[in-house]
Amino acid sequence: MEQLTIVKVGGKIVEEEESLKQLLKDFSAIKGHKILVHGGGRSATRIAERLGIESKMVDGRRITDAETLKIVTMVYGGLVNKNIVAGLQSLGLNAIGLTGADLNIILADKRPVRTIDYGYVGDVKQVNAGLPSELIRKGVVPVLAPLTHDGKGNILNTNADTIAGEVAKAFARYFDVRLIYCFEKKGVLSDENNDDSVIPEINIRLFEQYVSQGIINGGMIPKLENAFEAIRAGVKEVIISHASEIHTGKGTKIQ
Repeated sequence: MEQLTIVKVGGKIVEEEESLKQLLKDFSAIKGHKILVHGGGRSATRIAERLGIESKMVDGRRITDAETLKIVTMVYGGLVNKNIVAGLQSLGLNAIGLTGADLNIILADKRPVRTIDYGYVGDVKQVNAGLPSELIRKGVVPVLAPLTHDGKGNILNTNADTIAGEVAKAFARYFDVRLIYCFEKKGVLSDENNDDSVIPEINIRLFEQYVSQGIINGGMIPKLENAFEAIRAGVKEVIISHASEIHTGKGTKIQ
């Protein structure tokens, strides 16, 4: 099968002009078919402030009430997404900006209220990769905003890491998929105080060992658990890397 590289990049990189330019240059250097999944939370927070709408966060996740949903739809699906698309066009890539509602790519359920009401936040239910796969084979580069829909006319705010993982699993039926999560470090570190202590490869046995030793801890644990889940679902390789290395394949490879 043909290779498809899916790159997930955080909002901070795509929201600042210089870092966005460098990212798009590095992304365009990746050979073969590709998809870019992006965030945009900082811009959403800034614009909400200007409009007098308070941003509420719980454990780093945005509470998305009706007014906040309007903001994130405008910012993620419009401002951030189209800036990326325009930048990629300038580099000769025929990009198309999409949300989960476009082409019915990503259906989600509104997250049920348990201890916290997250509002209009979606948990991915289904990814329809067939039609986008045809576009990709024709040379189109999808740029996915972190928005999904419920099939009943409602847009839902959805975590970009989750979207990247679920999209990778679905496209693994059509391509050999390599999923790259951009991160502020060069990869998973054996010493959090040494940025060059990158662990080159991690399998499930090493992961369990590093967790028991406390080498891997905190937010990196769910990141890696999601990576192993993607591998089990047919994704060939997951890489955790710095944004500047996405075209080199360097970083920590999860296999």
